[in-house]
Amino acid sequence: MANKALIYIHGKGGTASASEQFKSFFPDHDTFGFDYKSDNPWEAESEFKEYFIRLSEKYTSITVLASSLGAYFLMISGAGVMIQKAFFVSPIVDMERLIQDMMKYANVSEDDLKAKSTIHLSDGAVLSWDYLVWVRNHPIVWNVPTFILYGEKDHLQSLETMQTFAEAVGADLTVMLNGEHWFHTDEQTEFRNRWLLDKRKGKNEY
Repeated sequence: MANKALIYIHGKGGTASASEQFKSFFPDHDTFGFDYKSDNPWEAESEFKEYFIRLSEKYTSITVLASSLGAYFLMISGAGVMIQKAFFVSPIVDMERLIQDMMKYANVSEDDLKAKSTIHLSDGAVLSWDYLVWVRNHPIVWNVPTFILYGEKDHLQSLETMQTFAEAVGADLTVMLNGEHWFHTDEQTEFRNRWLLDKRKGKNEY
């Protein structure tokens, strides 16, 4: 058994099975997709921590490849102390700001949300007062060597938000021109794969 593990953590709506496509990038690692069930951060806090505790009993080195909401759940879980390296694709790094932006676009005030507790938006998204309060009371603490890939046209977070976070935690940030939050086109997927391979090998031609 390899003493190294790569854990793929999908974003909202993603699947753990997507981990298969990254096996070739980490040939000396055992690769797993984390099929987490949590829908909110207080559930994720315990689920993620328990998963990585079990994993750390088997592997001496753990690397994560996490996307979007999965990256956020990972960072607030406290599991970072068991991780040696992280690759993040479009991570949610300022959840409070994201929720506030959603409220602004939906014309929902904090008083409205507090009074109703939960508000369902026309696009299917859900605003939760408990979620917002939890996020405010649990800021991200992250000290893992991290590489971030961000799409210039990410509709959920601004470049400034991502740059501020990367600077605060000392992460290596790569920006793909015309990239989106979800790296789904052939061009975006190719860019992500090249970024992952190059950063894994210590190259910095970006």
